[in-house]
Amino acid sequence: MANATDLFHDVSSIDYPIVDADAHVNEPPDLWQDAVPAKWKERAPKLVHTEKGDLWHFDGGQHTWPVGLTATAGQSYFQFAPMGQTYETMRPGSFDTQARLADMDADGIYAQVLYPSVTLTGARIYSDERELQLACVRAYNDWIRAFCKGSGGRLVSQAIVPTTGIEDALAELEGAMKDGHRGAVLSSFPNGSLVPMAEDEPFWSRAQEARFPIAVHIGSFLKRQPGGTPKAREKVWSPSLAFVARAAWTKAGGQTLDVACDLLFSGIFQRFPDLRIVLVEANIGWIPTLLEQSDDMFRRYRWWTGAHKEMSQLPSQIFHRNFYATFMVDRSGIELRHRMNGEHLMWSTDYPHSGTDWPNSSVTIERVFHGVPRSEVRRMLRDNCVALYGLTDVPASLTAGP
Repeated sequence: MANATDLFHDVSSIDYPIVDADAHVNEPPDLWQDAVPAKWKERAPKLVHTEKGDLWHFDGGQHTWPVGLTATAGQSYFQFAPMGQTYETMRPGSFDTQARLADMDADGIYAQVLYPSVTLTGARIYSDERELQLACVRAYNDWIRAFCKGSGGRLVSQAIVPTTGIEDALAELEGAMKDGHRGAVLSSFPNGSLVPMAEDEPFWSRAQEARFPIAVHIGSFLKRQPGGTPKAREKVWSPSLAFVARAAWTKAGGQTLDVACDLLFSGIFQRFPDLRIVLVEANIGWIPTLLEQSDDMFRRYRWWTGAHKEMSQLPSQIFHRNFYATFMVDRSGIELRHRMNGEHLMWSTDYPHSGTDWPNSSVTIERVFHGVPRSEVRRMLRDNCVALYGLTDVPASLTAGP
C-alpha cells in the first residue's frame, strides 16, 4: 500500500508537463469556402449568421449545426446554451494557434491532442457526394496540420477519415501519416458503413504496421443520427430534462457501447493484435462492467455461436491490450481503474466544449485524482498519452528536456 507521501493531493506536486488527450478546435468560418474547388463552394460547409447565433450549413443547407456548446470555454454555466454563440463571442483559442497556446498556459496544460467540432459527427455530414466529401476532408486535414505547425509539439493533430469507401479511407490514412498527423479519427468503418467487413483489412493492417492510433469520438459512429429533419433538430436542441438525459447517457459511455462492442467482437484484433483503438470522451467508469459481462457472455456462448473460432482470447484481454480511453470528470472510473489497463487511460479537458473547466482544470485534477498514487496520476496526465502518440517533444519534467 502506498504511504501518504506517495499519494496525490494537489497540483503543486506536479513537476511534469500535463498532456490533454482530448481537446477541440472550432474550425474557422472560411476554412472550406477558401479551400475547396470553386464548383463545390455552394455546397461546402458555410457559416451563416442568424438571429439565434452562428449556424453551420452543410451540403447547401441540407444539414445544419449551431455554434453553442462547442464554444463555452470561460463562460459561466448560466451562459450555456446549444445555440446563440458566435465566432465573435467565442475565445480565439478555438481557431488561432497563438491564442490557443496562451489559453493552455493559463490552464497549466502543456500539450493537447486535437479533434474537430464542426466535423464532430464525421465526414458524412459534408455530403454523400464522394468528390465533395473528399475535398472537405482534405481541407480540414490540411488546416488542422497548419494550425498545429509551429507549436513546438504542443498541439497534436488527428486527421479525419472519409466515409466514401475503403480505397478513399486508406488513401487518406496514408496521406495523414505522410503529413505528420499523429492519429486518425473514424466515424464509420473504413468501408464507409457502420458494419465491419473483410474489405477493411488493408486499413487495419496499415494502421497496425505504422502503430498509428485510430480514434472513435463521441458524437460519431452513430447508427441513428439525432435530428434528421429541421423540426427534429430543433427538438434535439430544446431545453429539457431529455437533453440532460441524453448528455448524461453519452458521457456515461452509452453512445460508445455500441461501437466498442462492434469493434471488440469483430475479430479484427485476432488478425491485428497490435492495432490501437482510442475511445474518446466517453469516460471510463462503464468499461469494467462491459468487460465483466463480455467475458461472461463469451464463456457461455462461444461454443454454440462459433465465437471460439474467431477469438482465442477473452474480450477483456483484447480490450486491455488494444483499447485506450480518455476521460474528464470520472471519479467512479478512477476508483475502478484497477479493472482496466492503467497504461491506456488518459485525462482530458474537452476545451473549448462544455465539458471543459478552463481555466481552472487544476481544481478538476485535484478532485478526480485525490488519493491516487502519484505514479499512476503521472501516467494518466502525461506518460500514457506521450507513449501512445510518440510525443518526443514533450519534456519529461517541467525543468528538464525531453
